[in-house]
Amino acid sequence: MFRALGVAALAGVAAGGVLVARDERRRAAYTPDEVRERLHARLARAEGAGEAADDGGLAGGGGVADDGGRPLEG
Repeated sequence: MFRALGVAALAGVAAGGVLVARDERRRAAYTPDEVRERLHARLARAEGAGEAADDGGLAGGGGVADDGGRPLEG
């Protein structure tokens, strides 16, 4: 029983490593220009959200990112 539990744990660790490696490759695929553009867009959204908070939040976008859902940094 413990041997089967150990094998299952090892398989889980290996699967987790595969997912982390895949995510890292996806993140590394950004060019410096893409990173810069996304950071500028994120800053503009943040500044716009600050102004929306000043007017009671009526013009806010709900904080939804429009960058394709891909993470920028780890």
